[in-house]
Amino acid sequence: MAQPAHADVKTLSFERAIEELESIVKRLEDGKVPLEESVAIYERGESLKRRCEDLLRQAEARVDKITTDASGQAVGTEPLDVQ
Repeated sequence: MAQPAHADVKTLSFERAIEELESIVKRLEDGKVPLEESVAIYERGESLKRRCEDLLRQAEARVDKITTDASGQAVGTEPLDVQ
């Protein structure tokens, strides 16, 4: 279930933010939302999208790349180059 409209986007988990974003997209696609409300939920959707992108970037930064030796054996890890 989507979070209440007043829920602070900055505190939402990735799963909650994406769930609410999907709900907003569905409502907008249905085309049955008054214009003023459409604009408001679109703006919230943009905030939710940014939250999801930020959380994904944070997760990527924590992922380690496995390093191997010449024979293909794992020898350790190093930070993932996210650039």
